[in-house]
Amino acid sequence: MPEITSAQTVLLLWAVIGYGLGSIPFGMVLAKVMGLGNLRSIGSGNIGATNVLRTGNKLAAFLTLLLDGGKGAAAVLLARAFAAEDAAQLAGGMAFLGHCFPVWLKFKGGKGVATFLGLLLGLAWPVGLAACATWLLTAAVVRISSFSALMAAAMSSVWMVLLGYGHMVALGAVLTLLIFWTHRANIARIRKGTEPKIGKK
Repeated sequence: MPEITSAQTVLLLWAVIGYGLGSIPFGMVLAKVMGLGNLRSIGSGNIGATNVLRTGNKLAAFLTLLLDGGKGAAAVLLARAFAAEDAAQLAGGMAFLGHCFPVWLKFKGGKGVATFLGLLLGLAWPVGLAACATWLLTAAVVRISSFSALMAAAMSSVWMVLLGYGHMVALGAVLTLLIFWTHRANIARIRKGTEPKIGKK
């Protein structure tokens, strides 16, 4: 954990800002704007980039990935610029929670992977790049997005230690557990061998 240097009111403010940024459902917004239908009735019903890809629109999926990651990074960088490292970690964590449990969607949001990678890039870009590389390498081998996400999350705390960002491990461990929780249905399908491959509509 980073040293707590910010006042409680400052931390509370950045927690709210982080959650607000994270709760913007870019996948649903893009699907509606681009005429792709209701994501809730497509594929897994998830609002993230993987499910947007199941519509067959690669541009929409890419933009969703970029924006969902960007809101995690933005929460971190804004908090760091206007407050301190403790606020940056809090804002990033709350952006993740906002994405997974947005109040606007009755707390039924995405699974948090892109936002997780984005906040890692904002907090410590070497760790973020290592986590992204883990996802890409795993995806290239197994072609299963959820399994790649689980590997990237599981390895993130290892990368934090190896790359000298031990003060992030507590946050990384908590978010990793949450990613495994949001992927519990995927884990069951992986074990059964029924999890869909990347790009399947």
